[in-house]
Amino acid sequence: MDTQVLIIGAGATGLTLALDLSRRGVPFRIVDAAPAPFAGSRGKGLQPRSMEVFHDLGVIEPVLASGRFHMKMRAYRGTEVVREWDVHEGREPTVDRPYAATMLIPQFRVEQILREALPQAVEYGTPLTSFTQDEHGVTAVVGGETVRARYLVGCDGGKSFVRKELGVSFVGETHEDMRMLVGDVRLSGLDREHWHQWGGRADQWLALCPLPGTDLFQFQATGDGDPSVELYREIIRDRTGRDDVVLRDVTWMSLFRTNIRMVDRFRVGRVFLAGDSAHVHSPAGAQGMNTGIQDAYNLGWKLGMETLLDTYEAERKPVAEWLLGMTTAIAMSGNPFQRRGDETLQLSLSYRTTDGPGLQPGDRMPDGVTAEGRVFDLLRGPDFVTLDLPDGPVLVRPDGYVAAVGRSAIDAYFGANPVTQLHHRRVAAGSAA
Repeated sequence: MDTQVLIIGAGATGLTLALDLSRRGVPFRIVDAAPAPFAGSRGKGLQPRSMEVFHDLGVIEPVLASGRFHMKMRAYRGTEVVREWDVHEGREPTVDRPYAATMLIPQFRVEQILREALPQAVEYGTPLTSFTQDEHGVTAVVGGETVRARYLVGCDGGKSFVRKELGVSFVGETHEDMRMLVGDVRLSGLDREHWHQWGGRADQWLALCPLPGTDLFQFQATGDGDPSVELYREIIRDRTGRDDVVLRDVTWMSLFRTNIRMVDRFRVGRVFLAGDSAHVHSPAGAQGMNTGIQDAYNLGWKLGMETLLDTYEAERKPVAEWLLGMTTAIAMSGNPFQRRGDETLQLSLSYRTTDGPGLQPGDRMPDGVTAEGRVFDLLRGPDFVTLDLPDGPVLVRPDGYVAAVGRSAIDAYFGANPVTQLHHRRVAAGSAA
């Protein structure tokens, strides 16, 4: 084998997977057909559960330093401010939820942080052009080079070459009537303390959101046509009714069509699909980048240990189904920027297979304070961890979800999945004084 895992696509999903594999010492290559990293913002909302992932992966500090919480929405009628509100008002950190609200951060900054944390470079300008698989591995041609890997993971977006080559169905619909012009722009006349919005009617909606850590605003507007600087200037002029908001420059622009689709399978043999290659949806609710990060985080430890690989689809496919329904409901609500429900934070997602009171297998392990330190700090790393809590032991998976509760259940889990015990440590977690 030339490598253990060949990752196709270097967006947030592929980079998260690469970083997780790297800390396990698992050989990988990550390739991307593009000649360089994507420069547009695309997504800009990072959910609390993704922040918990980044805490574990050791990159939370630069992420937090690059983003902003609780930026208020400001709605206008021309120059008049008609309303201000915080979509996440009242959501503040607690002991069990150290990251309590969505953070604004451009996706390109998230990806830059992940790239800088990798011990090896992304291979840009290296397209996947073909692959075959057998019972022992995958043979792929990338950038004209033949590569043999034990596994291949398609993180190559909504137009995924990997998915199409596999013949996996991408079931759903395209909403041709739901189009949005987007871009990253420089402009004058607006402060950077608010997410500015205009438009009493859906077809006249315009939003200009400061991108933290940059001098850019993200431009979003309902409409159609070929994106151009002049079109964006016209929209700003017409919908704000102001001549003091002046578009100076555009660094990226695109026409977004709402697709609501997902695959019927997340795995075919030794090939897996993750992120937008497996599911695409409305941008409402800021879920896309985050769900790809969760896909990668669920899959990484299973590839590294070569165990429980079938549970990747079993656990992530229901999440994708829920995601499509939830984001569509927000988009169709008529008020997509009202206070968001707790479900958008992704902290309540669970892989439970049975119901019951209290902490159950499949639940997210909450943070907390013990005599030995923060729970999340005790869990940080690539291993299964048994936390010896005052109420009894809890076995936590490498992705922060509960595997088993109680000594007999933990022994049974290891008995059914013996390789996991080879990647296990036990930590005392007594009550804090």
